[in-house]
Amino acid sequence: MKISVDVILKEYDLALLEKDYDRISIFVEDTKKLDRISSRINKLTKGTVLRAISSKEFEKKSCGDVLTISFPSALQAKYLDIVKWSKSGQPNDARTAGVNLAKKSKDSKILVCANVQKFSEELIKGYLLRRYDFLNYKSTEDKAVGSVTLMLKHPKDFEKPLLKTKAIVDGVFFTRNLVNEPANILNTVEFSNRLKELSTLGLEVEILEEKKLADLGMHALLGVGQGSAKPSKVVVISWKGLSENTKPLVLVGKGVVFDSGGISLKPAGGMEDMTMDMGGAGVVAGTMLSLAKRKAKANVVGLVGLVENMPSSTAQRPGDIVKSMKGDTIEVINTDAEGRLVLSDLLWYAQERFKPAGIVDLATLTGAIIVALGYENAGVFSNDDEFCNSFLKVANQENEGAWRMPLGASYDKKLKSRLADIKNVGGRDAGAITAAQFIQRFIKKDMPWIHIDIAGAAHTKSESTFAPAGATGWGVMSLNRLVSEKFEKNK
Repeated sequence: MKISVDVILKEYDLALLEKDYDRISIFVEDTKKLDRISSRINKLTKGTVLRAISSKEFEKKSCGDVLTISFPSALQAKYLDIVKWSKSGQPNDARTAGVNLAKKSKDSKILVCANVQKFSEELIKGYLLRRYDFLNYKSTEDKAVGSVTLMLKHPKDFEKPLLKTKAIVDGVFFTRNLVNEPANILNTVEFSNRLKELSTLGLEVEILEEKKLADLGMHALLGVGQGSAKPSKVVVISWKGLSENTKPLVLVGKGVVFDSGGISLKPAGGMEDMTMDMGGAGVVAGTMLSLAKRKAKANVVGLVGLVENMPSSTAQRPGDIVKSMKGDTIEVINTDAEGRLVLSDLLWYAQERFKPAGIVDLATLTGAIIVALGYENAGVFSNDDEFCNSFLKVANQENEGAWRMPLGASYDKKLKSRLADIKNVGGRDAGAITAAQFIQRFIKKDMPWIHIDIAGAAHTKSESTFAPAGATGWGVMSLNRLVSEKFEKNK
């Protein structure tokens, strides 16, 4: 679930400072010059603001950091948050300030005196993103979630940006909710049902069942799910913000709702985290929700493959050979290298049906990418420098860690099979690269393509910059910006 925080916009009004808020937050520049609001609070609190910003504690803080005064005199508010700001402050500083205020506010009713209006969109984005929690299965009553009042010089100018921000945050939360769900709840059927509900937002949603997938020749994907009691599905989500003759961007997501490893069974330790192996599909779903809510002027298709990788008498075995939709045969060496099998059919289908302008696939694909990059960066692979650089640029702007990794024909020899056209693993060394190299085999010549391995970025054991421990929603913001800057027209 998301914690739904009410955002209220107010014009600058000194009288609001004496209203019944739990917290009041002000921005003070490092010049120590107080604006009208800060001066009023300083007067009411008998010089508390000036004393606080003159302290060594405040001096040590960076732009966007917060110093909190408890029970300030002459204010009804229990806490006064003083945000350190600078004339050279940047959008990410404002987002950091929002995150820091959210961490402190919890279920508070907070007044934010935002004299940084030009960065208010980033401020509120950081605040809302950090106010998330997943409480679906806590046996406690729902807590009050509070509200945030944003006091601005020109609140009407912020109404449209706020709607856009809320649309993006809703997409991030939708992704987090999906990734946080346990697999006994979010099986392939339930997942497809939740995606079907997106049609209420104007998205076209089509569900391809197993018979259709078999008719299409998606035997690589179907092989992964054949050991599960739940059916495999492919869901096609389309947003048409431009004319039909405009080639779409296609987003492809791995949706393994639970990955036991199959017959190549994973160790028990940490297997509970494999509920997040549908993280790629979650990011695609959240992005499509955001695009619809903000009515993006672009054509975008989201394509997700929903399967469950389970050991059983019907499960795929090591040594099995399957035929992909493309027609290539694949020797399955390790049933725990299943995500690339799912993606191989999805990517070929995407190109055959939609003839896209470009493809981005996302998958919690390899442990190797975590070894290489940790949890701070997703691994980015691409056959197109311009397309890739566009994504890396927006990921940096959104403060979502992304690092380009190499591809090269020299890695292909590790995937050669004695019996089939290709095998699904290439050994321990360069594991994330050989996985990407496998996927590239299913990308047609001259098709701009980005593969993003989000195994580390999608779900973390400890809190990340914008989220508590668990699902991060990584990628929704970056993909939204990529669509906005590269694929939207007539905005």
